[in-house]
Amino acid sequence: ILLLLWPTLWALWIAAEGFPNAKNFLVFCAGVVIMRAAGCVINDYVDRDFDGYVERTQKRPIPAGLVTPSEALVLFSLLLLTAFLLVLTLNKMTVYLAFVGAALTLLYPFAKRFTWFPQVLLGITFGWSIPMAFAAENKSLSELTWLIYFTNLIWIVVYDTMYAMVDRNDDIKIGIRSTAILFGDADKLLIGIMQTMVVIGLIIIGSQLEFGWVYFIAVLIAVVLFIGQQMLIRKRKPEDCFRAFLNNNYVGLVIFIGILIEYLGK
Repeated sequence: ILLLLWPTLWALWIAAEGFPNAKNFLVFCAGVVIMRAAGCVINDYVDRDFDGYVERTQKRPIPAGLVTPSEALVLFSLLLLTAFLLVLTLNKMTVYLAFVGAALTLLYPFAKRFTWFPQVLLGITFGWSIPMAFAAENKSLSELTWLIYFTNLIWIVVYDTMYAMVDRNDDIKIGIRSTAILFGDADKLLIGIMQTMVVIGLIIIGSQLEFGWVYFIAVLIAVVLFIGQQMLIRKRKPEDCFRAFLNNNYVGLVIFIGILIEYLGK
């Protein structure tokens, strides 16, 4: 939830130049929680025949027998309806974008069956709150909107590849595809390259917004966190890869703090 929340807040604060509409703030915070839950439910439903064979997921509600597939679909429908009712309180452009977001949420769980890049589709889906935030605040999308979106997309591929490294051996056995499998022995290098791209994107964003030293210190802290993640994944131990994945929460948090302080100081 937090990994989805932080970039949403980046976008809200930047779109509103530091003072987002209170209603928009509350709707997007609630929407993040609801849509993250909906994404988890539909993902677990689609993966119900696979999760039992993966050590990390075999205790999820459906394979563990705690929830039936039909109950999961009912819950997903209720969550989607709740999110739709929330977005109806926003402007038309945001509502139209919400339909795209819902379609992406439905499409993503199937990606790992047909492409080696499900992490990219996750990035496209997970970051859709960014254009929605700009639409809600400004009723328009700018080049900056898409710069933030694609920087976030690359970051998502970074941390979801780390996440996929946890399950790599099980995924190979059952035929699930991921960037962690595709990258093979070049995984750490390619993750490092993408982390560098994220940092460059964050620097360009800060430069375009004419942010000061506080924001760029936040970016520097993010660099240190990325280096720490590389150290965690260096031996590809599943538990350490999972720790590296979780560590990205602090990356999102520190960038938001940098953005927040920059606007408070203006």
